[in-house]
Amino acid sequence: HLAGIGFFLSIDRAMLRGLREGGYAGEIEPYDWTENNPGFAALLNQHTHAVEANKVAGIIEDQLCAHPEERFTITAHSGGAAIIVWALEKLPPGMKVDEVILLSPALSPGYDLSKALRHVREKMYVFYSQYDATVLGAGTELFGTMDGVKCDAAGKVGFHRPSGADAAQYARLRQVPYNRNWIRLGNIGDHIGALTEPFGRVVIAPLVMRGELVRSEE
Repeated sequence: HLAGIGFFLSIDRAMLRGLREGGYAGEIEPYDWTENNPGFAALLNQHTHAVEANKVAGIIEDQLCAHPEERFTITAHSGGAAIIVWALEKLPPGMKVDEVILLSPALSPGYDLSKALRHVREKMYVFYSQYDATVLGAGTELFGTMDGVKCDAAGKVGFHRPSGADAAQYARLRQVPYNRNWIRLGNIGDHIGALTEPFGRVVIAPLVMRGELVRSEE
């Protein structure tokens, strides 16, 4: 699966270069849901969240209908991860993307992912870091996560399955804690560490192309 379609929300151009360097030859569809207005203002604008989630759901549905034979992978960072989760929830029954990669998601750890996971065929990967203390620690404790909870976000501590959530759906969730070996890839574990070109090349490209998670020691 060297080709396919990759849909990327709030992903830096450096990572996109890393994907190409890592061998990804498919179509790249970048999307900035903040309309060049990133930061806590974007995280707190719930009206924008609803509008963008609807837009993104429409884009995903159109792509899946137009290219049913292609592998379709979504990668999103921070608030974009929440937009993707909400967009997946809005897809028609039975419509699925192949894989989702959430980097530093700005949702609360107890957010129920069951409905979104029903629209994921393979895995939903969640990369989180205890060192993301400024944005997804102090920041979300003060201002709240994308879903309005004042706490450490899932991008800092990971998700947990809440009471009543669908255990079968959660079997597709794979959480990846920060590993210090990634320092050599320019990822120091902060909020934007996972967006570096080397990290995109070595870690994210194999996931997008083959659903392959590179071992931490490599």
